[in-house]
Amino acid sequence: MDLLHKFLNIVLLPITLTVLLLFMPPFLFLKFIWSLKRSIYRENVAAKVILITGASSGIGEYVAYEYAKKGARLALVARREDRLQAVADRARKLGSPEVVVVCADVSKVEELDHLVNNAGIAQIRLFEVFTQFSDIASVMDINFWGSVYSTHYAVPHLRKSKGKIVVIASTAAWLGTPGLSFYNASKAALISFFETLRTEIGQDIGITIVTPGIIESEMIQGFYQEKKKKEMTQGEFFSEAQANWIPTETTEGCAKAILDSTCSGDMYLTEPSWMKAGFWVKTLCPEVFEWCLHSLFVIWPWTSKKD
Repeated sequence: MDLLHKFLNIVLLPITLTVLLLFMPPFLFLKFIWSLKRSIYRENVAAKVILITGASSGIGEYVAYEYAKKGARLALVARREDRLQAVADRARKLGSPEVVVVCADVSKVEELDHLVNNAGIAQIRLFEVFTQFSDIASVMDINFWGSVYSTHYAVPHLRKSKGKIVVIASTAAWLGTPGLSFYNASKAALISFFETLRTEIGQDIGITIVTPGIIESEMIQGFYQEKKKKEMTQGEFFSEAQANWIPTETTEGCAKAILDSTCSGDMYLTEPSWMKAGFWVKTLCPEVFEWCLHSLFVIWPWTSKKD
């Protein structure tokens, strides 16, 4: 067995690279043709039933508005009913013929065409600062398990309608930004889970995995409001460094890109698309990438505070 592993270690990589070099040109050409076809024949979501979790603010709110403009019927799910009602009212004005506010689980939904798993929270803090794991249990519960549970109940209905699942993950899943260890892990778990699920049910249900960068949302706005009130902790410095070094994307622009990508049947969407560069730099030069992250989000912010 050891001999076999040694043999594979020697020959498999060059063989794989050779096959890819031969296979990639025709594959990329066919993929380009297929993308043109999908851009022309996009799904019409008018009168279709769309369930959006975490719809009271941020990306979820603006995705609801984009669906409303297309005439979709909406089921909006979140914890804050008063804020949800305000989103529902605006969605109706934008053109949605029917909007239902749901402050409960999705197991009671009887008809469904799209499920948008958007609910999520973040805690910006060094791993060593956490004193009790109960402090971060909610991050995994909402970001990962919330999407898993809603998907479990939605799959039978989506099979009937040949519907779609939209997963709002994050570029944090593969960037590994310091101070966001549990948030990063929850988003990485989302990607892994839904990639696996796509191999299981992808013939019947389309799955679009979205990895946004830093989006103008309540999470970012709340950070800056809090920053004005008190001296920043190191965790808050991580957030400031991230916001200062990486341009933010508007929530509305991100939502439009998500709907376009979903209706086109895309498997993945990174918004803004230039964030993909981070993935390739990390893949090809992991040592350099980690050094840059450490310098930008650990050394520089804390040194600046001392100065």
